Amino acid sequence: MGARVTFPHMGTLYIPVRALLERLGLEVVVPPRPTRRTLSLGVESAPEFACLPLKINLGNYREAAELGAETIIMAGGVGPCRFGYYAQVQREILRDLGYSLEMVVLEPPQGNLLQLYRALRRLLGRLRWSTIKEAVQLAWCKAVAADSLERVLQAVRAVEPSPGQADLVYRRALVKLDQAADVASVRAVAEEGRQELLRLAPADAPPPLRIALVGEIYTLLEPFSNLELERHLGRLGVQVVRQIFLTHWIQEHLVPRPWRPSGEELNPRELAFPYLRHFVGGHGLETIAHSVYFSRQRVDGVIQVAPLTCMPEIVAEAILPQVSRELDLPVLTLFFDEHSAEAGLLTRLEAFVDLVRRRKASRRKGRVKGQ
Repeated sequence: MGARVTFPHMGTLYIPVRALLERLGLEVVVPPRPTRRTLSLGVESAPEFACLPLKINLGNYREAAELGAETIIMAGGVGPCRFGYYAQVQREILRDLGYSLEMVVLEPPQGNLLQLYRALRRLLGRLRWSTIKEAVQLAWCKAVAADSLERVLQAVRAVEPSPGQADLVYRRALVKLDQAADVASVRAVAEEGRQELLRLAPADAPPPLRIALVGEIYTLLEPFSNLELERHLGRLGVQVVRQIFLTHWIQEHLVPRPWRPSGEELNPRELAFPYLRHFVGGHGLETIAHSVYFSRQRVDGVIQVAPLTCMPEIVAEAILPQVSRELDLPVLTLFFDEHSAEAGLLTRLEAFVDLVRRRKASRRKGRVKGQ
């Protein structure tokens, strides 16, 4: 098996994964950030009705192979979501295209770390537990830092006087975070980036609109797949909030429950139960649950984000109108594929944000009159 490994690009995933794999002794080929070329390479080789993440991943793997990658590491899936057989489909497509890439699939262990370790041994051989512990600690620290910086970015984007400055600061911080060699350096970089971002927010800025994003994890976390949705919302004066982050997925699927950090832990099945009582694959159940959760957090609206033809999100989309009516919560659904265009996205976002803003002003005016 080849020693040069790659993996799908999804938001800031490359930062902790690179740290983990390199500390474990593997040579890593970080997949390039997705571009139109990435998508074109995927579209030309994928089934027409495959969803957008599969197409972007395929393009990513082909680009990584051009850079010398020999082995692909990717996650598996469970339930009635097609992600569960992505690896098999992609393996056959790449083989038909003439690529000799080995694929290692890490099935979700749901907290069974021994199962994950056995899968990784195919690549790593025998390693001392001290080496594994050090690598995991550094990777986890980087994942936490990346998510914390992104949360600050979401808040600052909505109020910064010069749009785009926060994104520049954030990108510089990610470069430093990727280069940080130990836990102390990671924490220092994260704090420096956080303070630099906060300095861009005026102290007297009025509270912005708050709109929650729910939906399928890849389309939420990879900006290329959603046409930089969060950046556009920030420039419209909207603070984006999400429940799904990279660390959320890690804690849910890899960390045994007794080891998870204390604090508020959502119960998706309980929150979604009045509207959806069964697991439908992917993040369909969570889409409903998080919409209910954010309505209780007094957000001003919710946007569902998903790739076109995603079956779990189609189920959720059919239920969200009832959630919207009963909870008096404005909801917009956005499906993305290779034909999605920025102009159309901006038109829909501007209309939705204007509706939410007028609705909020009307309610505020009504409360004042009632006093």
